[in-house]
Amino acid sequence: MKRMIKTDRQNQLVSKLRDNPFLTDEDLSEAFGVSIQTIRLDRLEQNIPELRERIRGVAVQHHDEVKALPLDEVIGEIIELQLDKVAISILDIQEEHVFHRNQIARGHFLFAQANSLCVALIDDELALTASSEVKFIKPVKLGDRVVTKAVLIEKRKKRATIEVESSVQHQQVFKGRFVMYYFGEGEEQ
Repeated sequence: MKRMIKTDRQNQLVSKLRDNPFLTDEDLSEAFGVSIQTIRLDRLEQNIPELRERIRGVAVQHHDEVKALPLDEVIGEIIELQLDKVAISILDIQEEHVFHRNQIARGHFLFAQANSLCVALIDDELALTASSEVKFIKPVKLGDRVVTKAVLIEKRKKRATIEVESSVQHQQVFKGRFVMYYFGEGEEQ
């Protein structure tokens, strides 16, 4: 692979991060065929913040106020929330999330990320899980970043149906359909 000149690489770096602000320095290093240190220098020269700051920036831009539970009770970090529409969170799999013998994430953490995102998505003071149907598709390992998206399908008669999909590097690892109970005083949609 022929190396591109610095200005072209930096322009493409800016463009790539505009399209996907969740790319890690490692992802970018691989994509451009340069060292991680080179990517970090390019980011600094272009005034592009590190990953955590980019995620916070996206979250602030696309974030309604969670009503149904305290934000610190959500498993993962919410990066987008449009109440009664869509919610997205990320969870970086760390030592406390995996089985020590094989470094594979425990399923209840993936379920908890999806379930708490469904609760956060509901525009009501109270939301509880009435039922769920989930499928674990592929193992998630230590160091993986799980991106989970919850989409409200229907909300009526104090029940909300939400479809959830979790992926690691754009490959689906978990999916589910959750039915949530919400209080919704007198509302019939």
